[in-house]
This record gives sequence, structure tokens and C-alpha cells, in this order.
Amino acid sequence: MTNVIVVVVIGVGSYLFRLSFIGAVGSRRTLPPALLRAFEFIAPSVLAALVLPALVRPEGAVDLSPGNLRLVAGILAALVAWRTRDVLLTTGVGLGALWILQAVT
Repeated sequence: MTNVIVVVVIGVGSYLFRLSFIGAVGSRRTLPPALLRAFEFIAPSVLAALVLPALVRPEGAVDLSPGNLRLVAGILAALVAWRTRDVLLTTGVGLGALWILQAVT
């Protein structure tokens, strides 16, 4: 029960901290254009930080070989994302490629 209380308190504290920033900045000032442009890169950089280690280190050690099926599927998905900018298609192609590669090998 102690763990649940700690998680709830930290979650509420985090929420209030973020809310105070948004309220303080949003009500009195406008953010500089450079900062607004930088905010656009937060989601892609977080996604890359989460996905890239899973692609290049599937077994715990760096594996850049063609035998790394996750990396091959990830590269294919990245090419689809670059050409189409369609999140759903990119996800479908990446997952489909991984499933097919795993079934074939």
C-alpha cells in the first residue's frame, strides 16, 4: 500500500508542477518562437530515445548485422515514414516486416 501512495503522490506532484508552469507562462507571457519550434522536436526525440535501443541492442549488446531482424524492420519503417509521413502506415509496415522476417527465418 505504501508503494501505491508514493506513486499517487509523485503523480499528483508532477501534474501540479506542470500545471503551474503552463499557468504561469501561458497567462502572462508568450513563448519565444525559437522555444516553440524546439517543442516540436520533443516527441520525435523521445520516441527515438525509446525505440533506437530496442533496434540496435535487441539482446543487450549492439548488433548492427543483417541478422538483426528488428533493425531491418526498423530501417524499412523509417524509410516509409520518411517518404509518406503516415504514422499508421509506418507502424503497419514496421510490424508487418518484423513478423514476416521472423516467420521466414
